[in-house]
Amino acid sequence: MADHQEASVTLPSAPASVPEARAYVTDVLAEWGLGAGAEAADTVRLIVSELATNAVEHTVGQSPTFTVDLRLDREQRLEIGVTDSHPKWPRWLPLATQQDSGRGMVIVRCLAAESGGEVFVTPTADGGKTVWIALPWTVPVR
Repeated sequence: MADHQEASVTLPSAPASVPEARAYVTDVLAEWGLGAGAEAADTVRLIVSELATNAVEHTVGQSPTFTVDLRLDREQRLEIGVTDSHPKWPRWLPLATQQDSGRGMVIVRCLAAESGGEVFVTPTADGGKTVWIALPWTVPVR
């Protein structure tokens, strides 16, 4: 298997696309050696679920699609990016936020921190953004 892998899927910004994004990521991770039952796979699926939900709910019709990108450098890390064309970047609420909604990024930041990873946002050429999560990759090469 190559030391560097990439995969990507673009889906409509609709609620039904969230489980589709999760399933896609599960299949790709399995191909790359991270089985569906692994704790790290659960973490990645939850992160993708939160980011895809944000891309659907918070783009207010300004992004007809969103894209999930996976990049794997077997020596270092897995990067997960969710891109939409809405110009508004995520709000960074305090980690101790108690409100009923808007905690998706709090969850994502906590999961990334617990896994030794990081969260960052990059702009896209069309004025949108990609929310990236970088996590250590610890799966042995098969």
